[in-house]
Amino acid sequence: MNANDELALSRKRRVRARRIALRVLEIGTPIAALAAWWFGSQNSQNPFFPSLREILIEFRKLWLFDKFGSDVIPSIVNFSIAYIIACVVGIALGILLALVWPPHAMLDPVLQFIRSIPAVALLPIFVALFGFGNGVRVFAIALSALFPVLISTVDGARGTEPLLLETARVYRLTPWERLRWVYLPAASPQIFSGAVVSLQVAFIVMITSEMLGSAHGIGALTMLAQKSFDAKGMWAGILLLGILGYLVNLLFTLVQNRVLSWYRGAQQSESAE
Repeated sequence: MNANDELALSRKRRVRARRIALRVLEIGTPIAALAAWWFGSQNSQNPFFPSLREILIEFRKLWLFDKFGSDVIPSIVNFSIAYIIACVVGIALGILLALVWPPHAMLDPVLQFIRSIPAVALLPIFVALFGFGNGVRVFAIALSALFPVLISTVDGARGTEPLLLETARVYRLTPWERLRWVYLPAASPQIFSGAVVSLQVAFIVMITSEMLGSAHGIGALTMLAQKSFDAKGMWAGILLLGILGYLVNLLFTLVQNRVLSWYRGAQQSESAE
């Protein structure tokens, strides 16, 4: 084995050891936090901070059986529909604004004005104008989550390398083929960067929209528990929100790693060279 082979083998071992260490931290840190919470709150006499055991009992009774179908599922459905709409519209409109100048000149001032308004500040206006229906909540979530993915798509498409565009012209690719094989792959890392921000915004607005005048949903029941001084119900709702947020981010990460596997492989090849 020559020196280059030994160096490559050593690098692989370091990468493997780093991955194992990160995996241990990812699994061990939540377990340690839960253990600290369990033992630290075991003898809690604070009515506003019950023990983790009592919270888990209330969580099982409230969210796994009683309210799962009537409140958890509708919240997840509203969030999913709104987020998909935001991503589809954001990517399509972002590509249009990046590649066609007249729509960008006409719509950019309006979009910049709307996105500068905090998403939560728009909720009372939507509720006052259109009521408390699911359609209003889906519209509010989608509108608030639209702009991060839209702006990332515009920046990513405009940042396409000139060499790729010149190659597309040499091979006489049609506009659709350029969009499919050049612009979208080149912009996809930035699109996903914006999509993860949109994911967090959509989740926050989903909960906030349910806290404003709604009688159903995770946010509404958590707020109701807080107003009625039901500490166990409030903490159970907060725990559910944390679990759902973690699972949503985990699913997004799996999709991102799958879609961008070619991009990460290219980065690793460049770093290896």
